[in-house]
Amino acid sequence: MTHYAIVTDLNRCVGCLACSVACKAVNNVPIGNFWNKALRIGPNPIEEGGQFPDVYTYFLTVQCQHCENPECVAVCPTEASHILEDGTVQIDKEKCIGCQFCAMACPYGVRYLNEEERVVEKCTLCEQMISQGELPQCVTQCGGLARFFGDLDQGIETFQGAMLGEEYTVLGEFCEPFEDADVHQLPNVGNNPAFRYILRKHEWQGEE
Repeated sequence: MTHYAIVTDLNRCVGCLACSVACKAVNNVPIGNFWNKALRIGPNPIEEGGQFPDVYTYFLTVQCQHCENPECVAVCPTEASHILEDGTVQIDKEKCIGCQFCAMACPYGVRYLNEEERVVEKCTLCEQMISQGELPQCVTQCGGLARFFGDLDQGIETFQGAMLGEEYTVLGEFCEPFEDADVHQLPNVGNNPAFRYILRKHEWQGEE
């Protein structure tokens, strides 16, 4: 069973916001709204009691996590929010009545009401592209080559990233080695978020 997701190597992310800009451009996201945000975590001391310049910062990208058990789907009164066979969570705008129950239910605050169309929007994982065998725009335009897309059932090591030369990068071959303890998720409140984040040698603060 397929479940598409994105893995972000936070040690490689440089916070350039290319993913956010590319997403807004290709998906025509309204001014003031975002399908993909990059949060700065830190600066934090490298060692306890440390002070500048002995600090580190990393950038945490937050968007729809295309959860396995999304609460947004459970609370939708019209079934506008639904799960496709590829595991992605989508919104049927023709069924959406703009009640925003889904936005209130989302634990990550990544849905919003399009005031002009009066429908709720969010990251679609570029469904119009991945259905054609392409990568999501935020992955192909990642300046730090930190984002990778693939099927969780195939293992995150197989996830593909932006092209380097004439070939796509592969997470398990391109990135620095990592342990299971280096792989994290945003808070799981029973929804089982699909996206993964790799962070080595630093404290994961994605639960806060």
